Amino acid sequence: MLLLFFSLISWALIFQKLGIFGRIRRESNQFLRIFRATKGVANPQGLVSAGSPFSSVYAAGYRELQSQVSGSGNPTPQKLKSLQAVTVAMQLAAAEEARRVEKGMSWLATTAGVTPFIGLFGTVWGIIDAFSGLGTAGGASLRAVAPGIAEALVTTAAGLFAAIPALIAYNHFLQHIRDLAQRLDSFALEFAAQIEKTFT
Repeated sequence: MLLLFFSLISWALIFQKLGIFGRIRRESNQFLRIFRATKGVANPQGLVSAGSPFSSVYAAGYRELQSQVSGSGNPTPQKLKSLQAVTVAMQLAAAEEARRVEKGMSWLATTAGVTPFIGLFGTVWGIIDAFSGLGTAGGASLRAVAPGIAEALVTTAAGLFAAIPALIAYNHFLQHIRDLAQRLDSFALEFAAQIEKTFT
């Protein structure tokens, strides 16, 4: 029952992550197409792509940019004070987006690492029980212990059944997260370069 619980939660996370990464890929590609087709620095509402991590990074940079070039009570735009501050704001937003998509990964790692040992423990317990029953019965034949040992080995198979998909999914999603984090950092630098050309 414990292995089944681990397996069900892991499969639910796997399907959820597949949907999340598919949506992120579609929305991010759409956002980047609009961003690169837009001349100058546009308001984030003009680059609507709800849920895309790139839109969050863009919005963070845009907010910092607006706080610098729009003086308090001054209707005329001012010169950019610190490009570094804009870049840092976007990098912080990028790190937050990477943390957001990492949720649930620890469960997959735990499932991959723990469930084989739970299965092995169940097998050892079952074998001990089979040999204990053999001693109680007073018989010493393989036929007497074979059913108990075979039943005990099922828990090892169940542990591997829970662990292998979790491990494959963990490595697959981890690569997606690393790629996303790298793309977000590259986008932050791209947007910072565009700001520098426009405002300095």
